[in-house]
Amino acid sequence: MASYTLDDIRAAAEAKYGATEINFGSDLCRLLNPLRLSKEKRAELLSIQDQLDGEDADQEEVLSQAIRLVAESPQAATKLLKAVGSDLAILAEIFETYGKGTQVGEA
Repeated sequence: MASYTLDDIRAAAEAKYGATEINFGSDLCRLLNPLRLSKEKRAELLSIQDQLDGEDADQEEVLSQAIRLVAESPQAATKLLKAVGSDLAILAEIFETYGKGTQVGEA
């Protein structure tokens, strides 16, 4: 029979569901995996993703809102968004990179 410690389980969860880290200059912004978010934040993230599919959505605003929601801290999100500026292509790439390997609605 196999035996595991809680630390073993935590390490496995971190390896599988760890944050997406965005390094920029001397700063770092950790974007938390959806499974590591509260139930309320996961629901809000789903709502944001629905907004992205809308025809009249301000993509820059919606993507910025998503980054603020999933960032480990508001300060890190603000620094990252300031570094990106209004470059929609960079915002989209950050969100795409974040989304790889995560299926928000399945947890």
